[in-house]
Amino acid sequence: MKNVAALMLISSIALVSCKKETTTITKVDPKTGKTVTVEVPADSVAKVAENPAIKDSAGVFTQTFKLEKGKTYPLTTYQRDVKTMEDPQGKTITATSESTDEMNFTVNDIKGNVYDMTLNLVAKRNSQSAQGKTVIVDTKQAIPKEDDLKMIWNINRALTGNKLNMKMDTQGNVISITGFDAVYTKVATAVGTLIKDANQKASVVASLKETFNEKVLKDQLSKNLTVIPKKGAKIGGKWTTSESADGAENMKVTSNYLLKSVGNGVAEIGITGGIPKKTEKKTQGPITHSLSSELVQNGTIKFDQSTGWITNQNIDVKVTQIETISDGKQSQSMKSISKSSVMINPSSK
Repeated sequence: MKNVAALMLISSIALVSCKKETTTITKVDPKTGKTVTVEVPADSVAKVAENPAIKDSAGVFTQTFKLEKGKTYPLTTYQRDVKTMEDPQGKTITATSESTDEMNFTVNDIKGNVYDMTLNLVAKRNSQSAQGKTVIVDTKQAIPKEDDLKMIWNINRALTGNKLNMKMDTQGNVISITGFDAVYTKVATAVGTLIKDANQKASVVASLKETFNEKVLKDQLSKNLTVIPKKGAKIGGKWTTSESADGAENMKVTSNYLLKSVGNGVAEIGITGGIPKKTEKKTQGPITHSLSSELVQNGTIKFDQSTGWITNQNIDVKVTQIETISDGKQSQSMKSISKSSVMINPSSK
């Protein structure tokens, strides 16, 4: 009996010692859409700062930034587009393109609620594949042999390896970005090795200034770094934004956000929406020309709860266009489908 009792005592001690500590996290149940609290092993939950950047007050979560002096934070963007075109005879052509822009941000100093940061432009890579042929322009590789790719490589190489100075407050508002003139000068010098005509050279630099400047970069970073609305959101809370898709107000992309969960050191946000199917028709005599288009997006965005910095984004975008010409008796259609993966800090591609 003593042996049996001793064995039972050892077993109970073993059970107690093997029992893992647990903690609870709150998230949206993907099946029901309801907010639920689930119990998970404590050692599976990442450590979160005592006063995190993304925190709640009465159940409402707000996003700020708590970055550390001397630390570097990554922001690599990656996009893969696969476009399939089908002609009236049913013949299809598929083309794939990829682009990667690697940059990061080093915190030099913190004064009050303003970060003084260096924006490091690290590398750029572009590739295109169609009909069994692939061309790559990569600043980490040697200059391509093809003459038409040398210009792209030279410009991209001149763009990378540069440093811009950025000031951003703890709310994620980008106050200023400076240092562009040195980059423009570097690009102009690189272009000059391939283009001797002064007007053509000036045209290339002018085109760069339209797409790579303080306003454009500010807008891009504002969209990438801060997603949770200033007023905050509850778990399961939804909000919507819209922006022009054509540079005017004719077509807008709607983004519907859902705060799915905050816990385990991560704030996860779901995104859906796009552009509803729209058909435009024009008739001239017996000929009717119609164009229908639709955009659908779906994905997730994740932020580090302690710092507020974006850790990952993975959004799938599908664009469908059908162009039809009809004379009332017969019609011909061309169809194109573009599937894109838009990522930030991708762990894998």
